[in-house]
Amino acid sequence: MKKSEDIDQSVKGMVSIVGAGPGDPELITVKGQKRIATAQVILYDYLLDEQLLAGAPSTCEIICVGKRSGLHSQEQSVINALLVRYAKQGKRVVRLKGGDPFIFGRGGEEVKTLRTQDIPFEVVPAVTSALGAAASLQNSLTHRERASSLIFATGHEDPEKGAPTIDWKHLHIPNSTLVLYMAMKHLPTIVEQLLKAGKSKDTPVAIVQWATMPQEQKLISTLDRVVDAIEQSEISSPAIVIIGRVLDLVHHDAS
Repeated sequence: MKKSEDIDQSVKGMVSIVGAGPGDPELITVKGQKRIATAQVILYDYLLDEQLLAGAPSTCEIICVGKRSGLHSQEQSVINALLVRYAKQGKRVVRLKGGDPFIFGRGGEEVKTLRTQDIPFEVVPAVTSALGAAASLQNSLTHRERASSLIFATGHEDPEKGAPTIDWKHLHIPNSTLVLYMAMKHLPTIVEQLLKAGKSKDTPVAIVQWATMPQEQKLISTLDRVVDAIEQSEISSPAIVIIGRVLDLVHHDAS
């Protein structure tokens, strides 16, 4: 790697922020595959299926910068700095992110850095994990009779905020589907608050771990029983939690 003083600041490469999809490597977009095939540097996330990297050129520098709850490989500031460094070396850089870059993927932070540094970039969207989980359940997240709105929320907020900012009681919306990312650790608290807000205890809940992957696991329960059901199962992170009456359509032998 060149030292900063050796970098020609007038030379700029290109950064492609690419969503890899929910897990199954076949669910990446054609455009995403093309960017991998021409990359000179790939910075990829922990949760990706590494089969995707097989499409990179043999000369491509491949770096894992993945994040995992409680076990971070690189801080976001370091990832941002790497994107800038390689782009200023004139490289074609692919930032390969799980799911979609702009759905709880911190893609916005990376875009902000690239804009600040005046570095050319593009965003290649992808199938987000919630849609992959719903497809695995063979169930819609919306339905003209059961769910007229859809809410995505994170169960793991930035600890630097000091205190949670999501008001769960206001997410109790009739005829709506609530989808939670990164919520397994705090699910007991979230369930408690939704029940206190008046959400029916028999509201269906589905949890899909490793959605679309061979090791995928599913659990179907109800709001008042899901925490106990998790404790009696092998389900853990990474998982998507889906809550709502739209899940009445799920076959209960899915678990």
